[in-house]
Amino acid sequence: MGIRIERTELPGIGTRHDVITSRGRRIGVLAFRTGERQIAFYDEGDPDACTDSIVMSDNEATALADLLGTSLILGELTALGETETGLYTEQLILPAGSPLAGATLGDTKARSKTGTSIVAIVHDGAVVPSPAPDSPLGAGDTIIAVGTRPGLEALSDILAHGTD
Repeated sequence: MGIRIERTELPGIGTRHDVITSRGRRIGVLAFRTGERQIAFYDEGDPDACTDSIVMSDNEATALADLLGTSLILGELTALGETETGLYTEQLILPAGSPLAGATLGDTKARSKTGTSIVAIVHDGAVVPSPAPDSPLGAGDTIIAVGTRPGLEALSDILAHGTD
């Protein structure tokens, strides 16, 4: 499915990228030369009339981009499990008493021990997509993993009891 994105240079101001949804709605992302970013919502009848906008800090824009990207990837991975590939996507919580609370993702040895892939971590309220081995783990973090049913069960056990 093609996605329609229009890019408009705003001389002396920055760039406007508009996403036109399948229903014809227009949502704009304005990137100003100053570094400021805004999300703009346009009138259905007049694509040049902005009905509302939200100014976003760099951290807010990054968090929103990560959240949208992660949810899109997770949706696609979940659909894989539904097509009988034998892969499942699961959200696991790192228990408070886990020996891995305070450790890093690499310390779990999840991929080598279980064959699962950890595709995201929700840590301290922020989504960490495609986490690196040195990504920290904390009690209560949500681990989003993809794997076979036995692999995910083994990962759940590792998260609860450690690697020993």
